Formats: sequence, C-alpha cells, structure tokens
Amino acid sequence: GDEQSIEQSLSTFSAHITNIRRILDEADEKSLVLIDELGAGTDPVEGAALATAILEKLRQQGAKIASTTHYAELKSFALDTKGVENACCEFDVATLRPTYKLLIGMPGRSNAFAISERLGIRSEVVERAKELVSHENTQFESVVQKLEESRHELEQRIAEADALKAEIKAERERMAAAEEEARQKQEKELENARLQAENIITKARAQVYGVLDEIEAIRRKKDVTAEEKAKLKADIRQMEDAADPIHAREQEEYHLPRPLKAGDNVLIFDIDKKAVVLETGKDSVLVQAGIIKTRVPLNNLRLLKEERVTTPKRSVTRTIRSDVKRTASTEVDVRGEVVLDALMDVDRAIDSAVMQGLHQITIIHGKGTGVLRKEIQAHLKKHPSVRSFRLGVFGEGDAGVTIAELK
Repeated sequence: GDEQSIEQSLSTFSAHITNIRRILDEADEKSLVLIDELGAGTDPVEGAALATAILEKLRQQGAKIASTTHYAELKSFALDTKGVENACCEFDVATLRPTYKLLIGMPGRSNAFAISERLGIRSEVVERAKELVSHENTQFESVVQKLEESRHELEQRIAEADALKAEIKAERERMAAAEEEARQKQEKELENARLQAENIITKARAQVYGVLDEIEAIRRKKDVTAEEKAKLKADIRQMEDAADPIHAREQEEYHLPRPLKAGDNVLIFDIDKKAVVLETGKDSVLVQAGIIKTRVPLNNLRLLKEERVTTPKRSVTRTIRSDVKRTASTEVDVRGEVVLDALMDVDRAIDSAVMQGLHQITIIHGKGTGVLRKEIQAHLKKHPSVRSFRLGVFGEGDAGVTIAELK
C-alpha cells in the first residue's frame, strides 16, 4: 500500500522503496512476491530501470513474482527474458470496463488516449499527446495493438473452427443414425422375407402332401379320366406358381383385352393348355382342350391371336406331354416329362405289361439331374405289381434307364 508519511518524511516512492528493501532482504526460493506498480512514483525512465533491476534480483534469489506495471520497458523485459511472461486483463474501450478475462502472454495497453477521448478530452489535445510520445513507446504500443488484433482474429478463427467441428460431429452423428436406420430396415425386410418364405414352404408342403395323396388314390384306380389328370396337373401348377412371385404378379396384372366369344382361341394359364371357347359366362367360360370340355374362370384365361399363337412370358419354363412315347411294348420313354405325367405313363405301361403277361419293362428316363429317376424309383418301391428294379447296364442305357421286374 501507499505508506507515505509527513511525520516520517516519507514520500510515496520512499515508502514504496522501503517495502522493496525489506522484500529483497527476506525473499528466497520459498517466497511469493506480489508488487503493485513496481518503480512508480518517480521519474518514469529511472523508475523503469530500477524496477527491472529489482525483478532480476528477486529472480536470482529464486522468488516467484507477480508485479503490475504501466512501463513499456518492463513489458519489453518480459518479452525478451526467458522465464518471465506478460499477462493483462482485457479492457473494453467502448464500455470503459474491464472484462476480467486474463490474457496470458499478452502485454497490456494503457489505452490512455482512447479513454481520454471517450471521457470528453478534445481530440486536438489527444492528437498532440500522441505526437509527444517517444518513438520507442509509439512503436511498442503499435506492436501490442497488432498483437491484440491478431489475438482477436485468432480467437475468431478458433471459434469458427469449433463451430465447424461441431457441425461435422453433428453430420457424422446424423449419418451414423441414418446408417443404423437403414441397417434396421434391411434386417426387418430380411425377416419379413424369411417369414414369407416359411409361409410359402408351409403351404407348399401341405399342397404336396395333398397331391401325393391324390396320386396314390389315382394310381390304385384302373382307369384315370382325363379330367382327373388335368386336375392333378393344375394342382402341381398351383404349387409351382405359389413359389413364383413373378408368375403370380403376371396373373394378377393381366386383363382380357375384350370380352370372350365362342370360337376364341385361349390359353388356360395355370396348365399352359390351348383351348377353344364354346360358351361364355359372367365369371367363367366353357372351353374345349383336346377331347376335354371344362369350365374355366375368366382370370385363368389368356386370349390368343388367331393368326399367330403366342404365350405370355413365363419365369418358370414347363414342358407338358400328354402322350406316352413307346419304342416297344416292353419300353416306356418318359424323358422330358414332368414327374406327374411320367408316373402316370409308367403306371399305364406296367398295367399294360402285366395284362400282356410280360415280366420286365424298361423305363427310359434319361440321366439329366437325376430327379426324374429318383421319383420313378421311389414310385416303383411302392408299386404292387413291381417285384424289383435296377439301373440299366452297358448296352441297356446305363443310368439313363431303369429295368423293372414285374410280379
């Protein structure tokens, strides 16, 4: 504090130096020294030099020091001396108030001219004062001002970088959320597809069992009518179509281009059979396919051109054969037939052979994928008229034929 005393004949500077002397006598490496306006109260040039010397001595003694000053020389000393750092409290000239923001590494400015103008001192007085300031002081204040401007610019850039960083972080979080949403959507679609596939398999399995029961019932009958055979074919087509979404969509989207009339050539869609319309009706028509006359729903018919018969594109290619190709009474050729047609033809051949008193027939099914051969042999295992069967050997057709021994 200011300990000037008239009684003790002490000026402000004298009282200040008296305290400094005691500090210099007692300070060591364990001391923290706080000094306000070191070297003030005397000639500024001598005061600045004395203040610099005092700081150097205290540093030599190992003390930790914090000192305030308005001397540009001390600010330069801090800039040039290792281990000494400038600091200032930010001051808002516009409001003439400190912001209480401590700026480490930044020397402070007195702002005397700016404050004087703000408080009403005439501008010519302030300008004259600026002219009277030494070149060194003016240069130092200019450097400090540029440093302060650079600091403000740097702080602004840091703020912009922080804002950009926050924006990038938010965008990354948004992208991560979108990816997670897409992943969950994909998993949901896959789960729905799996459930649909399971549903199709369950329905198809039930239909297969039903068709197998019908096949077994028909096999036991001596005579199989064309209507029964056509029904079984339609059942198999329905099972195949249930597992064929493209085919199902084609069936749903098709509309007859005009009302049907007697004599129109049509295609029975589910069994790929061409037919001729005999009688029309509201929801179904009577058609003739070969020797068979049957009533078919309108949505199961496709109108064919009379000049050139074409069938709609199908995603499942099927081959339908209604006649049995025989090369001799002891052979039946079922190559290229669907399983149901082949089994029926085999049954007829076996029945015919038994009636003729034959003991063996050759079933020509081809090699291919082996599916038709497996189905035929599985059927022969349960056939009441078959004693045994085997694959052909060299000269008989190898694995492309099955030899059945009859009872």
